[in-house]
Amino acid sequence: MTYALLTVPFFVVTAAVTLFSARRPKFARRMAASAVTALALVVLTAIFDNIMIAADLFTYPPEHLTGIRIGLAPIEDFSYSVCAAFLLPAIWTLLPPPLAEEGT
Repeated sequence: MTYALLTVPFFVVTAAVTLFSARRPKFARRMAASAVTALALVVLTAIFDNIMIAADLFTYPPEHLTGIRIGLAPIEDFSYSVCAAFLLPAIWTLLPPPLAEEGT
């Protein structure tokens, strides 16, 4: 199994939950914020993954990669941070509002 194939369920869940949250208020604003967050996470992942791979802290078996890289970091490494940037805000908007504390 390749790392790219392993990321497919993450992307499917992210897309489904994000689309499901589209009816919530401020969807466009949330998507813009998620895009900025994803960009920041991709930049940070590129920097720190390249440092860690160059320091030989870990390696990836080449037979499990697509071969596309940003520096030394395989493109598959970026999928989790991109999914998190969109999935977590979508889940947050779908959660019920917290109950007010009694007596306040």
